[in-house]
Amino acid sequence: MMKESKASAELNRIQIRVTPPGPEAKKIVKRDHDVLAKSTKSLPIVARRARGVFVEDVDGNVYLDMASGISVTNLGHVHPRVTARVEEQLRKLWHFAGTDFYYEEQVLAAEELVSVTPGSFRKKVFFTNSGTESNEAAIKIAKAATGKQQFIGFIGGFHGRTQGSLSFTASKPIQKKGFFPSMPGVEHVPFPDPYRNPFGIDGYEEPEELVNRTIDYIDRFVLKTYLPPENVAGFLVEPIQGEGGYVVPPKGFLRSLKKLADENGILLMVDEVQTGFGRTGKFFASEHFGIEPEVLTVAKAIASGIPMGAAIVHERLDFPESGLHSNTFGGNVLASVACIETIRVMKEEKVLDNVNRVGPYLKKRLQELSERYECIGDVRGIGLMLAIDFVRDRKTKEPARELRDRVEYKAFENGLILLSTGQSAIRIIPPLIITEEQADMGVEALERAIKASI
Repeated sequence: MMKESKASAELNRIQIRVTPPGPEAKKIVKRDHDVLAKSTKSLPIVARRARGVFVEDVDGNVYLDMASGISVTNLGHVHPRVTARVEEQLRKLWHFAGTDFYYEEQVLAAEELVSVTPGSFRKKVFFTNSGTESNEAAIKIAKAATGKQQFIGFIGGFHGRTQGSLSFTASKPIQKKGFFPSMPGVEHVPFPDPYRNPFGIDGYEEPEELVNRTIDYIDRFVLKTYLPPENVAGFLVEPIQGEGGYVVPPKGFLRSLKKLADENGILLMVDEVQTGFGRTGKFFASEHFGIEPEVLTVAKAIASGIPMGAAIVHERLDFPESGLHSNTFGGNVLASVACIETIRVMKEEKVLDNVNRVGPYLKKRLQELSERYECIGDVRGIGLMLAIDFVRDRKTKEPARELRDRVEYKAFENGLILLSTGQSAIRIIPPLIITEEQADMGVEALERAIKASI
């Protein structure tokens, strides 16, 4: 086994020892391709270990992680308190099927979760293993509670890849290629994108105008034209679109959508799988937009990397009888204790304060990049959920996907882990514990990548 250098052992700065992917990484990538089914892998980084905001690969290269395992390791990699709690639980009990039997850890996890979820009403929790499972549960909850079978989703939305959630997903053609039919009964409507107007009309400078146009479209051209509200169980929406490009809607949109939903007896179902657990500077992005969803789905960062998700709903929406929905691993003991400790760490270590301090600082640094490079058309986001959008021309806003991809790869070679999103954007989603100094380190590596790519 390769001896670790002092620098790599400390994992406290970017250090590229060999141009990535190095020889050991290439070997494992080859073995991966031989035995694992094709998925969505983008960069040939082969991780060996990680601490905080840094990841070391099998060749000894150390990277600054601005992807967080797709917004999962929000407390940083291998957080000591979460690690200690899981290790303690490992010596007691690993699994006991919490949907069939009982243990206090699952109850405590649900209690902690509802304590930070928006809504002044009593809530119930259904635990799952992932974001797509959380949305599948929400779909069934909405159907069982309302007796209705149809839904409305949004163009650009991403809600998972299993057959029910896939019916709502509409961010990339590849996600649905060859999988028709999925669950029937989902209609899609435009999402109010302030940067690329979904209605194809120039000059929308007032957010209120874009909100009104979107709500009017749903009301007049969908609900009052061909889809009776009496058939519609719910809207499923992300507060900020994730895979669709980190699109932040005007602030009044979700309040207006909630009003339209209430007027028509439709549930507003909010997918906070990527936006949740402090990513935007509040526990949930819904809090920025002034809504209290009766159905809210979470996963990703809920247990700091231990697979877990949940659907959190108003107690009146609970399944009317036992057995309508279940699973084996939802609320698993190890995941439950990781969830409990994750929430407690966020509260006690004032993680949100750091997001609200470093997030605006990092966004300002990215905006400074956009002032220097014409290829950056937009910088957007809230908290530490940020994105830069690459364009061929700022006036036409034509996406520059190839340039985006080059920048992403060059950043990897410079020791920075990033993830693409949408047609031509790169998301900037570091662990929420990142410092201003580490943010500067990331921006400097990103600028080197841009210079090498244009």
